[in-house]
Amino acid sequence: MKTTKRYVFCAVVISTFLGLAGCSGMTQQEKNTAIGAGVGAVGGSILTGGSTAGTLGGAAIGGVIGHEVDK
Repeated sequence: MKTTKRYVFCAVVISTFLGLAGCSGMTQQEKNTAIGAGVGAVGGSILTGGSTAGTLGGAAIGGVIGHEVDK
């Protein structure tokens, strides 16, 4: 059981670092869009009780808001 948890933890850490490395070449506006979409997806999911439509709608709205922040 401890070995499985260790493998899962290592996989999460590695995927997090790879995901962050993929964002290194992004402009500030692209980063804001991605952050806005992520926050919007979480917010939409929470507000709608985990519905797929709410999550996707929140991601879309959050992405648009994040994109327009620096303009």
